[in-house]
Amino acid sequence: MRRTKVLNSFPAGDPYGSWPAEEYAARCRERGQRATVVMDLDRDAFLVVALDADAPQRAA
Repeated sequence: MRRTKVLNSFPAGDPYGSWPAEEYAARCRERGQRATVVMDLDRDAFLVVALDADAPQRAA
């Protein structure tokens, strides 16, 4: 299982939807960080998370 770190949070009710989160994640990726956007339904927010590449992966 990979560990993740939340880099930033954006409200899902934003008039632009997930765009601000996607743009932030793109800037993180330009800096070499493995970032992606996920939806947190409990908090009603888009989260930009960084995947921990050093975390051990579980065999299938």
